[in-house]
Formats: sequence, structure tokens, C-alpha cells
Amino acid sequence: METRTRLRNALFALLIVVVVAACGYRLLGHGVSWLDAIYMTVVSLTSVGYAEIVPTANNPALRIFNIFVLVFGLGIMLYVFSIATAFIVEGDLKRLFWKNQMLKRIKGLRNHTIVCGAGTTGRRVVEELHKTRRDIVVIDLDPARLERLSSIGEIPVIEGDASDEEILDLAGLDFASGVITALPNDKDNLVVVITVRLKHPNVRIVARCVDAKMADKMLRAGASSTVSPNSIGGMRLASEMVRPHVVTFLDMMLRDTDATLRIEEIPIPFHSAWVGRSLGQIELREQHNLSCLAIREPGEEIFRYNPHDSEVVRGNAVVVVMGNVNDIHNARGAATAEVVRRA
Repeated sequence: METRTRLRNALFALLIVVVVAACGYRLLGHGVSWLDAIYMTVVSLTSVGYAEIVPTANNPALRIFNIFVLVFGLGIMLYVFSIATAFIVEGDLKRLFWKNQMLKRIKGLRNHTIVCGAGTTGRRVVEELHKTRRDIVVIDLDPARLERLSSIGEIPVIEGDASDEEILDLAGLDFASGVITALPNDKDNLVVVITVRLKHPNVRIVARCVDAKMADKMLRAGASSTVSPNSIGGMRLASEMVRPHVVTFLDMMLRDTDATLRIEEIPIPFHSAWVGRSLGQIELREQHNLSCLAIREPGEEIFRYNPHDSEVVRGNAVVVVMGNVNDIHNARGAATAEVVRRA
């Protein structure tokens, strides 16, 4: 049983004892007022040692009743104090310590993703980012939703309004690489987009948008991209009809907890050692066990799919690969490590 429930039950039991004791002193005492009866009850239960305001010397029935009040009442009082202490220690103090630890951890994050909303959509976002080894901070007003994220892993969370600048500062917006707003209401997502864009002009913002009419407003407000669950659901229905095996392959790829196969992108820094080398010389498959699916040159809108090994990589290009998350992570780290060694 939770501490909060035990404390509520103990206080209810204490209330019953107080009512019964006050009624007993009132009925068994001679000419005792309700104020005197309640005062006698409080003095007895708290054992402060004051003189009996309700005399029991010449009233055997009242003495016997008082014995039961002292025995059961003091026992319940001690139980209430113990539960209240546990509630404070395990509740407020523990929550305060946990919050300080969480904020300290968030302050150390760099290039992380802030997820606004931990509902059904937001939880899916968090699961995918966690599987692909991205640093995340989740913001939500509902503490129950945030608590349920613990089943995914040790996710830094902040309870609060995602459109509040102070909350975004606590989430490390100045050092974040992206913000995903997945609140259930389009207008709330629009407010988050505006708030984030005014505070951080360069961060990438991806917004959930149910109403197609709101998509344009979000893009004009500063969203980098919008995602419509209805549009994705329609495409999924069509794909299930015309290309079921492809859909099954993608589903298995996303749900495989052992291999964690993903299609990812590897940005190539301008000063990377990969620049000026062909894909064959980089040996993505041999060195990192990755398959190259496409490459996008800097300044170009289109991708070159299934590039040949003779394709030369240029600075600030993006290489799209498929492989295990750990292999992709190592390849991405190798590319940035080359920059450090050259600097």
C-alpha cells in the first residue's frame, strides 16, 4: 500500500477515535460541555500531561473508558506520526532530491532533443529516440505520464508547461539540437513552436499537426517540419494493400529489440577525413557493417539513391545508411573524431 493511502487511512482512524472519545466524555461525564470533551480528548491523545478537565476520580465507567482512549488513541497517534514522517521523507524530500539530480543531469546535456508531451504520440517518440541512443528531455504537465516513462529507461523529465520559457530553459533549450512538440492540441503545439523559435532561431522544430490547415501556420511560425498522424495513417493503409511485404519488413526492423536495425543519416563534417574519399575507400560495409542507401550533397534538394562505391564524398554532405544502431553510432563518432584529430 502506498504511503499516501496509509496516511489517509491513519488520519481517518484518528478522526474516528477523536469523535468517539469526545462523545464518550460528553455522555459519561457529568455536565461536561462539548468543548471540554474535545479538549479532554486532545489532551489525552497528545499526552501533554495537563490536569484532567473531565474528572474521572469518582466515575469508574469514565476511568475505564479513558483507559481505552489512551491505549488505542496513543497507538493510532504514534502510527499517524510514523506514516507522516515516512510521507515527508519518501515523498517531498525524495522528490526534491530526485528533481535536483534530474536538473543537474539535464545541465550536462548537449545536442539533445526536447520532447514536449508524453502522451501516446510523445511516448512513441521517446521510445524511438531512446532506442537510437539519443539524449532526450521530456516535458509534460501530467506527472503520471512522466512517471510511466521510467519503464522505457532513465529519461530526464520536467513537469511543467512546454510553452513556458522558464521550463524550456530548464530543459536546456540553448544547448538542444532539436525540439519535438507532440501535444494533443494543435494550438498548443503552435504556441510551443512560436515560443521555441523566438528563443532559439536555429534549433530544428518538428511539430505534430492533426488539422492540415494548421500545418502551414506552424511552418510560417517557425516549425522546420510538421507531421500529420492522419496523413501517415492513410499512407500506411495504402501501403498495407499494395506493398504488404515492405511494410512487414519495416515493422520487423522497428520492433526487433535484439538487432535494433535502423535507417539513419551520418552528417559528414567539412573537415572530416572522409571528405574527398570515395565510398569504396571509406569502406562503410567492411569497417562499420553499414549499407549506404543514398547521399545528399550540400546545397542540393535531392538524394542520389544507391550510390556507387566510386562516389566521392564532399564536405557537409549527408550519407543515409542502414544498419545496427550501435554501428551507426560508432560510424558517426568516427567521422567527428577525425575533425578533432585534424584540428
